[in-house]
Amino acid sequence: MTQPAATKPHLSRPHLLGLLRGMLRIRRFEDKCAELYTQEKIRGFLHLYNGEEAVSVGVMQALTEDDAVVATYREHGQALARGVPMNAVMAEMYGKAEGCSGGRGGSMHLFDAERRFYGGNAIVGGGLPLAVGLALADRMQGRARVTACFFGDGAVAEGEFHESLNLAALWTLPVLFVCENNLYAMGTALERAQSQTDIHAKAAAYQMPSEAVDGMDVVAVEAAALRAAAAVRAGEGPHFLECRTYRFRAHSMFDAQLYRGKDEVEEWMKRDPIVRLANWMTETGMMHDRDREELEAEVAAEVDASVAFAEAGSWEPIETLTRHVTRAQARP
Repeated sequence: MTQPAATKPHLSRPHLLGLLRGMLRIRRFEDKCAELYTQEKIRGFLHLYNGEEAVSVGVMQALTEDDAVVATYREHGQALARGVPMNAVMAEMYGKAEGCSGGRGGSMHLFDAERRFYGGNAIVGGGLPLAVGLALADRMQGRARVTACFFGDGAVAEGEFHESLNLAALWTLPVLFVCENNLYAMGTALERAQSQTDIHAKAAAYQMPSEAVDGMDVVAVEAAALRAAAAVRAGEGPHFLECRTYRFRAHSMFDAQLYRGKDEVEEWMKRDPIVRLANWMTETGMMHDRDREELEAEVAAEVDASVAFAEAGSWEPIETLTRHVTRAQARP
């Protein structure tokens, strides 16, 4: 886990290769999940992160192991970037007992207390008040921690968005709000749902420092996150980042994508954060073809190993399925 000691990215070759590797791990994992879904190895809902990798990988560079992460239901990328083992994530996708949530959560409920990764939340905007609660606990205990809260632009329409921002600002809580603005709340375009489409401007109503950043540029995201997290950690209260990004795949595997045209998707794919960083590194001599080939081979092997791990995993015995489940008491 990165231990940030500065407010600016160190653009060394090892660091940039690490950023590229982080994004490749997420992309290849997601591609494999889509394949496994069509084979009915993975069931239920599946919301993929393709195109948004720069946000989670960039933001995680600003966090320490003591910081907390609260995510939304499109959280595979955040979980992998946070350091949740790929084997445990894939096993959870399969619903196996070796999964990070014991096979009980699935795609939308990844959880890892050891790494302070608190969701995965299937409720739109549901993680916002949880993040405020975690930050309040840190504040009351005098711990110099940051709680990073990821959510999509659709959460901005929820009442808890405003309630959470208001309380965080009112109580000067150490929260880094990260809006992954991919322009669509499921199938509703941002301009059809919000009168103010500059989402970061909404934070101004709560006297909260905010910034819009190119979410397709991992270095730009990292730089913004380092600045914001340092301010939060210094006791300056919550900060807000709007990362303007785009999902290349459908909202979920059941989405026909009738609300956007192929030309729009193709135009955004020209800004692919992985290709963008790889091209820049190649042009500047930071990376050679062999480096990219080795990265791809390493990531492919990790993904294959995670599938093998999940395939060999065990189903929870029927007799323990009621464990951790509270039973309602029948009225007399």
